[in-house]
Amino acid sequence: MTDMTVAWLGLGQMGLAMARNLAAGGFRLRAWNRTAEKARQLPDATIAETPRAAAAGADLVVSMLADDVAVESVVFGVDGILAGMKPGALHVGMSTISVALARRLAEAHPKAKSRYLSAPVFGRPDAAAARKLWVVPGGSPEDRAVAEPIFGVLGQGTFPMDTAPQANLAKLVGNFMIAATVETIGEALALGEKGGIEPGHLMEMLSGTLFGSLIVNGYGGRIAKTEFVPAGFSMPLGLKDVELARAAASELGVPMPLADLAAARLRTAIDRGRADFDWAGFATVIREEAGLSPLRNRDGR
Repeated sequence: MTDMTVAWLGLGQMGLAMARNLAAGGFRLRAWNRTAEKARQLPDATIAETPRAAAAGADLVVSMLADDVAVESVVFGVDGILAGMKPGALHVGMSTISVALARRLAEAHPKAKSRYLSAPVFGRPDAAAARKLWVVPGGSPEDRAVAEPIFGVLGQGTFPMDTAPQANLAKLVGNFMIAATVETIGEALALGEKGGIEPGHLMEMLSGTLFGSLIVNGYGGRIAKTEFVPAGFSMPLGLKDVELARAAASELGVPMPLADLAAARLRTAIDRGRADFDWAGFATVIREEAGLSPLRNRDGR
């Protein structure tokens, strides 16, 4: 057991796996989730009724929430964590949020006599469960050092950034590159399939020669088989992240036509009733535009 009490807010697929690892690592947990039933899946945690109650007296407050709206609702207001944090306590925001909100959080915490560190992560729920996340902490070296004990339990390494907004920008850049990779694989496999090459065989050649990587192999397999359920990362969350990358690009004056294309693909897939697909499922739209069925049948055609 460590001497550190951690308030954990947000117990979705990622958050629950991460919180379980902290509990197994000996941290004292206070848990809050919008649906309290999920918090009861952490038997050794103290369940809080509000974000403020979870944060009160905690050494570290960690949020792992779906989007900007969820983070704002949990942080601000009379029942928010800012109202409950003790002076000098550190909030580690691990959600994928906008650069603008990261900037606002970094400015708001000192005014409330607390501290803020952005620390978004790369990895899907299976990586979270296996403690194989990559953490991108953005903030002062002192704050990064305070949070390092939890990073060591949750992930396999860190890539520090100087500021909180930079950390969230880096995360959005990475997720944009995943979306661009899905687009590339989707187009490539559709082209090969129209020419009579079985997608799995083509993917084996691509990943076994010049293009093998964790992302290409993982998403390439899903796209080749057109197997997108269950979703490790849902279509609406993928669209949210691509739109956040586009917003950052607009603010910084960087044209991103690939991001525009990926956003359009995701919107189309959602409009066609595929919101429950993994976000790699926007490759189904590419298939349809190529005159292929969105999903291959059980015979592999």
